[in-house]
Amino acid sequence: MLRLLTLAPALFLLLWSGGFTVAKIGLNYADPLTLLAIRYGCVVILLLPFCLIYKPAMPKSLYEWANLACVGFLIQVVYFATGWMAFVKGSSAGSLALITSLQPILVALLMPLVSRESVSAKRWIGLVLGLTGTFLVLYGNLGIQPISVTVLLFSVTALIAFTLATVWEKRFGVSHHPLTSNMVQYIVGFACTLPLAFLFEPMNVTITPTFLAALAYLVLGNSILAISLLLMMIRNGEATRVSALFFLVPPTAALIAWIMMDEKMTALAWLGMAVAALGVWLATRTK
Repeated sequence: MLRLLTLAPALFLLLWSGGFTVAKIGLNYADPLTLLAIRYGCVVILLLPFCLIYKPAMPKSLYEWANLACVGFLIQVVYFATGWMAFVKGSSAGSLALITSLQPILVALLMPLVSRESVSAKRWIGLVLGLTGTFLVLYGNLGIQPISVTVLLFSVTALIAFTLATVWEKRFGVSHHPLTSNMVQYIVGFACTLPLAFLFEPMNVTITPTFLAALAYLVLGNSILAISLLLMMIRNGEATRVSALFFLVPPTAALIAWIMMDEKMTALAWLGMAVAALGVWLATRTK
């Protein structure tokens, strides 16, 4: 367990950052809510045999069921749906990653209000540096990656949803077997996105090798491994420190998007990435 916790931040960072680019590729072949419903349905189908074999403990009360469902709704439905709608409206992978990386600032502001967790001056400095770096990237890329009001609204909604999910999980979450928490939350995601896709989309899907590869990554890498690692880190460390990792998501996501999709970055933007990375280092130091 200790070894897994040590490796969890780097593994989560790679899986989560790659998801921005892979999701954008997948959305070339399917509508956003439809792709989410397919993704969640696949996850439930994959997890079901393991649940039947290992029979993990289920939540013991309605309170625990409600907590799992709430976090699942905020992340799987609100966060991903609005984030992917931002892609459909023209956002780059790097831009969405940058906006949602502001999550540590909101978490740092909210956590002292709902728990005894405090935020030191050193971490505030780190968080401010991360915020500064993020805006440098946005400003530096303004000429080649403009952000519309619609994209901004969807991206900010995704940011708020993920922030609330982190705070809720830290304040009210109870440790569950990973199979249990994933199964409950993806059933919630599937139950919400499928009817929404049916009501608001033509549910177009073009099946190609590229689409299937993107779907496999989103199901296995993003949905199962990355979310499990995130919840584990939140439960085993301070929410502010865990959330500060998200300042490293923009440079990693931008690098992956540049390699896979040729999304360009200016010199000022790369400088902003370095400033943000310095902020993460300060915010996540224990000594």
